[in-house]
Amino acid sequence: MAGTTLVLHAGVAAAVLAAALTVVSGAAVASQRAAGAADNAAVAAADALSGASPGDPCAQAAAVAAAVGASVTECATEGFDVVVRVVVRYAGLPAHGIARAGPPRDFP
Repeated sequence: MAGTTLVLHAGVAAAVLAAALTVVSGAAVASQRAAGAADNAAVAAADALSGASPGDPCAQAAAVAAAVGASVTECATEGFDVVVRVVVRYAGLPAHGIARAGPPRDFP
């Protein structure tokens, strides 16, 4: 009987560990999705701001983010730079991404 209990507890521990790893892996994927969505949205907004593509920069950012399941929470332009913040939901929790796009900056 003691061997059965040991095997049962080992199985339960393995199931709990597998569930925890699944949640952590999903959160990591959501974080990467948010970062990628922010990058793509910022580039789309910078293209619109520079005139390379038509439309409002922040509307372009929102459309690109929505295409990958993200929502733009902030879009700001300053000169030819665009900063975009997005959020992706995973299991009801937010994963945030932020990106800047624009012309290269001069470094001294």
